[in-house]
Amino acid sequence: MKKLETRADIELLVNRFYEKVADDEKIGFFFNDVAKVSWQKHLPKMYSFWETLLFGQISYKGNPMAMHFPINEKVAIEKHHFEHWIKLWTETVEENFTGEMAETAIYKATNIANLMSHKMQIARR
Repeated sequence: MKKLETRADIELLVNRFYEKVADDEKIGFFFNDVAKVSWQKHLPKMYSFWETLLFGQISYKGNPMAMHFPINEKVAIEKHHFEHWIKLWTETVEENFTGEMAETAIYKATNIANLMSHKMQIARR
């Protein structure tokens, strides 16, 4: 396995992850049915998001949290959904990459999932 080092690596990781997500019974419906994600638009945003988070290349501009609130209003995004999301992310990272940056990708994703889970729960009150 190789280290997570380049934008091309991020693109591979994100593509493989969202292939799993799109077909996943537990969370795929959020993307396919509720948000009706355009993968052609979503994936490049996610490449930039992770490039910014992992490599400090400021290629992402946006507010990922804000994008999730309208979905949460339609169908509650609950803690177990975020836990499953992080499980799929961790699996995908570990299947494809090794090293410090791979560990950082899992760590940052876990923090994001926990924060988003908390914010979505508060928004539903």
